[in-house]
This record gives sequence, structure tokens and C-alpha cells, in this order.
Amino acid sequence: MGRAALFCAAAAGAEQERRHRRPPPLPALVLLFSLGLLLHAGDCQLQTPCRIQKCTTDFVSLTAHLNSAIDGFDLEFCKALRAYSACTYRNSKVCRGNLVYHSAVLGISDLMSQRNCSKDGPTSSTNPEVTHDPCNYNSRQGVREHRGGEQTAPTYLFCGLFGDPHLRTFRDHFQTCKVEGAWPLIDNNYLSVQVTNVPVVPGSSATATNKITIIFKAYQDCTDQKVYQAVTDDLPAAFVDGTTSGGDGDTKSLRIVERVSGRYVEMHARYIGTTVFVRQLGRYLTLAIRMPEELVMAYEESQDLQLCVNGCPSSERIDNSGHLPLPVMAQALTHGALSQTWNTYTLENASSKCHEKMLVKDIYFYSCVFDLLTTGDANFTAAAHSALQDVEALHPRKERWHIYPRSGCIGWENGVSLSLGLVCLMLVVFL
Repeated sequence: MGRAALFCAAAAGAEQERRHRRPPPLPALVLLFSLGLLLHAGDCQLQTPCRIQKCTTDFVSLTAHLNSAIDGFDLEFCKALRAYSACTYRNSKVCRGNLVYHSAVLGISDLMSQRNCSKDGPTSSTNPEVTHDPCNYNSRQGVREHRGGEQTAPTYLFCGLFGDPHLRTFRDHFQTCKVEGAWPLIDNNYLSVQVTNVPVVPGSSATATNKITIIFKAYQDCTDQKVYQAVTDDLPAAFVDGTTSGGDGDTKSLRIVERVSGRYVEMHARYIGTTVFVRQLGRYLTLAIRMPEELVMAYEESQDLQLCVNGCPSSERIDNSGHLPLPVMAQALTHGALSQTWNTYTLENASSKCHEKMLVKDIYFYSCVFDLLTTGDANFTAAAHSALQDVEALHPRKERWHIYPRSGCIGWENGVSLSLGLVCLMLVVFL
């Protein structure tokens, strides 16, 4: 028999015998009253259990798809926090003796302070059927998954281009290409990205990007077609039509954010869940993009030439079956040429220069060293470093941020095996 039932039976028995017994002493009355309150509290908890776990589960569900680097994160996170707080308030009475509840309340308060969230404002709905934004990819995705009976976060993919140029595809394959002239990075039903590459130094097949054209295609009532174009020394904070956003309402479905004037802009396309970073470092441009997998793969057979999807054609690869030819000036330095050559970087000081920015000797570090030996341009150090920062901001899987050369290709930064190291530097397919 439960505590509540025992309490009720005892109360009934006490009522029957009340007339035949003398009143108990005052201390005994106090003790019985206290026990009665405790048992009654247990009875209430049996009828209405503490639901703090449900509050926490709902909060995790509301924030699982959010990424702090994506535009609108603070707004959505604060809405979810307010919904979490409201849920704990509704359970405050039945959970007042629950340590998990009190920990949650303190945690919510701390998070609100850290994110500068106001206590008053809109809250996230735990029922996607009730409210959703048709021009917000994450909201749309949630509605569809809810109707299908499953709720899983959408899969995002990352692609980046930087340096001479080095390409990281949507499948995390790493390649070094020449691809001189105009080439499509992305060309699907929602987005087109084209880059133009030019030679960087005489005697080398290496190129770098000096022009980027991005087309956000029209989508339902969310945005008209918008075109963005950047060239060396002209990195605008607006589309070619002079606007800085697309879509109606206070929360634009597409907008440009200038982070560093003339040097770094971000484009946030909420309606397709896509974020693009464009930077100028030295004389050349870099690009990084995060996009949902289902949209990346939404293209026709005629659109299969996409560097981010399928990598560079074999004829455009600087590395041939895993072998990368030595940079021209590095060959000269290796054979004891005098220092009057325009590139004064040796393997040792190039490695030291790159190590100042990148402590982890992954493929971005080795790309930096290769670029310095190829061009003598220190700006390529910043390009490799910012490319890695973009990966950390946009790539959805932390365990894949760093890519390392295969065994047998290490040790060349110590000058022991320069030729072997540069040959092995850009082994072409990394998983």
C-alpha cells in the first residue's frame, strides 16, 4: 500500500476513534500535522509528477539544429530558453524538492545572462504543427519531419576554396588544382557559385581566385533572384542591384553582413539553410559555404560539373596520382641557388611562418608551407589560417575539422626529405 493510501486510511481511522479518545498532547499534534503534510505532499507528487525531464528534452530538441555561427542563432536560442523557463515555472510547485529542477533554473538564468536574452519575448513552440516559418529552412524541415513521425536534424555539408587553390569538397576530399579561368563550384536548383582563377607566379601551374560570382535563385515568396559578385579590391557588402537583403518582413530570408569592410562578408540564406563566407586576403579571394545535403544534391545531370561536389577534373589537378611537383623556386633553393631569387622562403622559415598561425600540423599547415614556397607571398599564410577558422565555424562535424597527410609524408618540415614531403603533401582523397 502506498504512502498516500496509508495516510488516507489513518485519517479515516482517526475520525472514527476521535470521539472515544482524549486529545493528544500539543507536541504530538504538531508531529502528526507535520507527517500529514509530508504524506500529502507525496500524494500530490504521485498525482502530478515533476516533469523537469520533459522540459529539458524539449529544450534540447528546439536547439539541436542550431549553430552559433549561423545568422539568427541568438534569436532562436533565446526563444528556446524562454520556452524552457516557462516550462520550469509551470512545474515549480511539484518540483520544488527536485535538485535537477533547481539546477535547470540556475542554468537557464546563466545562459540568459551569457546570451543577453530578455525574460520577456517570443518563445519557441514545441509543436511544429502550430507555428512555423515557411522561409526558414530549419522550421520547414522540422514540420516535414514531425508529420513523418521522425524528428532528426538535417545533414549539412561544407566546401571551401583558398590558396593556390586548395579545394575541400562537400565530401571532405582535399585537392590542389589549377583550374585556370572560370569554373563552377556549385550549381544546383537553389544556388550557383562560380570562381575565376588566374596564375600566381611565372613557371608554376598554380592559380588563385580573383573573382567570385554567387547567384541565389528565386524561391517561392521568400526572395527574388539575387546576384553577388566580388573581385580583387572590390568586396561589396551588397548584391549587384544595390540591396543588402532579400525577402519581406523584419527577419529577412536572405541578407549580407559585412564583418570587415572590404575584406570579409557573410551571406545568410535562411530559406535554404545556407551560409557563405567570402574574404580577400592579399590579392586573392577565399570562399567557404555550409549547405544542407538535400539541397546540395538537388541538381540535374547536366549540372554535374561542380568542383564542390565532384572535385577537380583529373586534367586540372596539380597533384597527379598523389604526386605534387616541387615549386619552381623551391627547386632552385634546394639546389643551392643564391638568395637573390625573388622568393627568399626556405622550407625551414616557411614552416616556421605557418606554425605561428597554425599550431596543428594538418593539411592546412602543409598547404600554407607549399603556398609560401610557390609564391613567396606571406598573405597565403593568412588565407590558410582563415580557411581553417571557417571550417571550425561552419563544418558540422568537429571530428573532421582537421585532415592529416597520410603516413610517410611527415617529417619534411624538418628538412630531412623536402622532395618526398612536397610530393606527398597533397594526396588527393582524404576521408
